[in-house]
Amino acid sequence: MTNKEFSFWQDHSLKYLEMAFRREKEGRLAHPDGYGKRTGDCGDTVEIYLNVNKSIIEEIAYQINGCINTNACTNAMIQMAENAPVDEAWAITPEKIAEYLETLPENHKHCSELAVGALYQALADYNKKR
Repeated sequence: MTNKEFSFWQDHSLKYLEMAFRREKEGRLAHPDGYGKRTGDCGDTVEIYLNVNKSIIEEIAYQINGCINTNACTNAMIQMAENAPVDEAWAITPEKIAEYLETLPENHKHCSELAVGALYQALADYNKKR
């Protein structure tokens, strides 16, 4: 049996690649209904901005200072949370993000925890402001 060298473009799922390079949600919302920020032990930081209307998350923007895996996880989380009821967004977990991406490297599972942690902080901020 031979050890095949990992090929980034060939061995990642299409979902992972799409989420890793997506940037259209990057930015800030002027007057967010909820804001959360999380910095991991690795030094990556995720900031989440939410706009909510009638308990539905209508818009999410983000800023990250981190690796491509953190960007992939943040965009996957946005894919799951945007247009969802606030109550359902609380059910998004790091495991669901990793499952959605299909090929998140095992040594970067913490990136999904970072994205979800920032989301939870933004949801808590929204609940506090209501």
